[in-house]
Amino acid sequence: MGNIKDSQTWFQKLENLHPYETLLYLGMFGSGLLFLFLVVAFLFSGLNQLEGFNHKVPLAFLASTFLIILSGYTATKMRLHFQEENISKLLNALRNTLFLGLAFTGLQLVGWLELTNMGINFTGIPSGSFLYVLSGIHIFHLIGAMIFAVILWFQLKKVQQDQIKNLILVTNPFEKMRIRLFTVYWHFMDAVWLILFFLFVLSF
Repeated sequence: MGNIKDSQTWFQKLENLHPYETLLYLGMFGSGLLFLFLVVAFLFSGLNQLEGFNHKVPLAFLASTFLIILSGYTATKMRLHFQEENISKLLNALRNTLFLGLAFTGLQLVGWLELTNMGINFTGIPSGSFLYVLSGIHIFHLIGAMIFAVILWFQLKKVQQDQIKNLILVTNPFEKMRIRLFTVYWHFMDAVWLILFFLFVLSF
């Protein structure tokens, strides 16, 4: 059985995925290409243009980076708590991930304000404009994950009070897949921001 799976082409493996998995991976691939295109454009826009401002990366961007790394840890705990069949801890981990995502988004907006105060405006030099565009598109992608997190939290909270539904939930492969896909996407967004932040640091 294992040899049959190993002999499958990547296209055959893609066909065998659940439609939700296929959509997510294709979406991540498309988002990855979008960010890659924008990063290349950012690099060719002239990173040294920002050096003349004699400023450092906004502190809010630095703080938000710490929060999104922490949210990656809480997202990982979600899968572990699901495997332990501990819905209460799963809800806590999901709530913490959501709150950290909201705090990250808020700090990103504060970071934009810091950029403006530095004299780096959206309509200014190309490199400065890309700081807003890249972080803004990242926020847009993360908001989608947070909306799903809110829906998932309410669904899990409703099930938590019923022992029978609770048992069905933790033994349901579909629910396990939903948790896994959420954490995969969240970690993807973590990785994207870390790459962007590293580029932002180099640009100052």
